[in-house]
Formats: sequence, C-alpha cells, structure tokens
Amino acid sequence: MSRRSLQDLLGRSVRGTHDQHLGRIADVIVRLRGHDHPRVTGLVADVGGHRLFLPAGQVVDWTAPDPALRVDRVDLRPFARRDGEVLLREDILGHRLVDVPAAALVKAWDLELAVTPSAATLVGVDVRPRAWWWRAVGRLLPGALPVTNDDGARSRDWLAFEALIGHAPSVLARTPLDRLRELKAPQLADLLEDASRTEQAELLDRVHADPELEADVFEELDDDDQSRVLRDRSDDDVAAVLARMHADDATDALMDLPQERRRRVLDLLPAPRRAKVVALLGYNATSAGGLMIPDHLALRTTATVEEALDRVRTSPVQPGVLATVLTLDAGDRVVGSVPLVSLVQADPGATLGQVAEPDPVRVRPEADVVEVALLMSDYDLLALPVVDADGRVLGVVTVDDALEATVPDDWRRRDLPGVPPDTARLEHLPVSHPTV
Repeated sequence: MSRRSLQDLLGRSVRGTHDQHLGRIADVIVRLRGHDHPRVTGLVADVGGHRLFLPAGQVVDWTAPDPALRVDRVDLRPFARRDGEVLLREDILGHRLVDVPAAALVKAWDLELAVTPSAATLVGVDVRPRAWWWRAVGRLLPGALPVTNDDGARSRDWLAFEALIGHAPSVLARTPLDRLRELKAPQLADLLEDASRTEQAELLDRVHADPELEADVFEELDDDDQSRVLRDRSDDDVAAVLARMHADDATDALMDLPQERRRRVLDLLPAPRRAKVVALLGYNATSAGGLMIPDHLALRTTATVEEALDRVRTSPVQPGVLATVLTLDAGDRVVGSVPLVSLVQADPGATLGQVAEPDPVRVRPEADVVEVALLMSDYDLLALPVVDADGRVLGVVTVDDALEATVPDDWRRRDLPGVPPDTARLEHLPVSHPTV
C-alpha cells in the first residue's frame, strides 16, 4: 500500500481503456464511516466543462499517476451529490477541522490517501501550511513533490480530526457528535468562540444532539458569545437550553437577551426553574444574591454522617455546591457546615451536629462581590452560604463563581501558556527530576 496526496491527484488526467484522455479529476468523493477511515467511493471529473460522476470501481489502478478507467464511455449526466457524500476538495481541503486531541480548530492544507490498485482510503491530514513555492510547484507539476511535511514527517491520522462539512444532508447522515463526545464542555465552548459563523452553526447543530451537554457548553461560553448565539435561536430553543442550565447561569443568560424577549422566554421555562430564575432576578448581579446558586444540600443536625453521604450520592445539585454540607437547627437556620472530605473521614454513625463546624461564615444577599471574595479567601471556603434576615439558607456562592466575578475580563480572555488536560499531550511534556 502506498500513499498519495490529494493535491497530487486533483487535476490529473482520467484516461479510457485505450489511453485516450477523457477529462480531469476535479474532486474525490468519500463517505464518512464513524471510527473507520473513509473509503473513496468515486471521483468528480471535469469532462468538457461538465462535472461528471465516475464510480470508484471503474478505476483500474489507483496507484497509477493518471487513473485509467475500465470503460471508454462515461455517464454524461451532471454530477449530483447524494446525502452522506463528502467532497474532499470542496468540503475539507482548505477548510478547518476539529483537532480532537488538541481541542482546536486547524486548517487542512492537504489530505493523504492510502492507495492500492483496487481501492483508495482517506488516512491522513496535513495541518501545517506549505511554503508558497511548495504550493506553486504542486499546482504546476502534479506529483513532483512527496507526501511529507517539511521536516519529513507524514500527515497525521484522519481519525484524530472531526470534519466540519457544511453540507447539511451529509452532516445529518452520520452520528451527530462522533468524536466530539471526547471533548469536555469547556473545550467545546472554546471551539465555538474561535469558530466562524458557519463553523459555529454546524458545531451547535452537532452539540444539540445531547441536550445536557449543550447546556453545559452554553454555561462555559463567554457572555458575549453566549448572548450572540442565543439571539439567533427561537424562544422555544432558548427556553429549552436555559431549562437545563444551572439557575444562576440561566438567569445571566436571560438578562443578556433583548428586553422584549425576556418575558417570552421566562414564561416558557418549567415552573420550578422559572421560580428560581425570578428569585435571582431580584438581586444585583454583583452581590452575593446575584452570584449564589439556589440549590444546596442542608440537613438537620440530627442526621447521621451515613445519611448525609447517601444524600450526596443521590443529589442532583452540581458538584461545586456539594463540597460543603450545611446543617440546620429545628427552625431551619444554618448552625454549621461540614466539608465533604470531613464527612468521608468521619464515623458513619456520628451525627452532623457532632462533626460540623459550628457557626459557619455566612453573608446576606446584599453583600458585594469583594466582601464575598475576601471571606472565601480568608476562611478557605469552597462554598459560602447566603442567608436571609432569619438565618435561613437562600443559596450558596461557590468558589469558581466568586473567582469568575472578581477576575478582570482582560485576564480571563488572555491566552494561557498551559495545555489542555489531555493525557496523550501530557505524555510528551518534559519531566523534571528532583535533584539529590
């Protein structure tokens, strides 16, 4: 099996059984096959200015410089793409793909085919730009340059990428998320923020197949990007996303909508979620009330550690809130707090009143973000309860929300020198050894 560049194949002469020139290759057709390399199913040939379809089975030898056909005549009906077909030149070459291991959008400068006399398969992608002279020589003298990168390394495996095709019927003919399921919500949000409007539309359509993931991705988007994306969606679609987001994030997203849409979207939310959002709308966005998450885990002091851990295991509350379990007296007032680690280490039969830290730090909803951040920093808190005038819990401010509210926008958006938390990438990082 040998390798062949798509750039080398494009423009090649297509010849008949008597070596007569029939036309030139204008494009190569594949069908995506999930986690298998796509097989070439045909060619698009330019014959006398007309684009015609040539089945892959008519090619005598894919390794030959100019493909010859087993027939002397070709079907003169104009080429019409069928659902599920992907054109390597039109859809992928020169377009951006999702580099899944790197969680980044990269451009396909060339594609690599594995060829035998009887078949051709898409196996690689070259994502590094060529020098201008390389591209010029490749166009003028097809086949004159090898299918290698400038440092001699071959193209990367096609299966490391997810294509953004743009052709809706072809996109819908495959599994919506495919390899994108390997990415975390923050990584998908970063891709959306870097994508063009066309790329963004396809990514959103793909993520939409998993409603829970879609909500997580929207929570991770920057405010401007989130607002722009939501404005392009219908009220029903926006309400469906907000219904799955955490109440505090849903409230922020709702407030970024135009005034005339807020009431319509709010009315479409399920009653329990609508009640939480309405309650949060009553607080200043930069106050403890505006930062808090209404959901929390609070139990009576008489509950046992074992009962508390059972509640943690089954609670739908987001993990950041579950880092601390609050304890309540008979009047439902906050009288203690227990870090989750302390619960795990405690005697299962002990009561929360015995293991909880009494009189925990807490704030009123009108406390400003600076006060919240200082308290959480001074007392090393992962979660800070927000209480009303009677000491009853209204919600909890988590450390990540406090950080997000206090970190300046220009710091939050700067490029970080680190790498995404990908095991394959970490394996290649240099290892520092302790000195003796």
